[in-house]
Amino acid sequence: MANPTDNRSLSELVTGLLGDISGLFRKEVALAKAEASEKMSHALGGVEILGAGLVFAIGAIGVLLAAVVNSLSAFLVARGFAEHNADAISSVVVGVIVALVAWAMISRGLSMLRGNNLTLDRTTTSLRRDAQILKERT
Repeated sequence: MANPTDNRSLSELVTGLLGDISGLFRKEVALAKAEASEKMSHALGGVEILGAGLVFAIGAIGVLLAAVVNSLSAFLVARGFAEHNADAISSVVVGVIVALVAWAMISRGLSMLRGNNLTLDRTTTSLRRDAQILKERT
């Protein structure tokens, strides 16, 4: 069976090809926008988790650190440490533990923002496929 485009002139074929390329380009731009929006939503989720982690870390520090330092200091004084030495040791121990917890939460939030989570995989694949089709047609 003959293809109806066989009887078209060269200018009609070129015009049709340009129209197809233009439509394809518009669709690819729309896909890129949609995928970028999806990736940004995911990244914003990471920022929200990071922010929540920071708020909890600050709140926990403000509410509990004084009590923990005082408790540890009292424990060390009961074990024979001088009061000023017990206060210093307690502050360092509690500070290091809180810093490690905060670091873990911040690292988790930042890992969600890494570059490979923001790549436009579907758009890249689609563009490669479209480029291959264009090469085959020309």
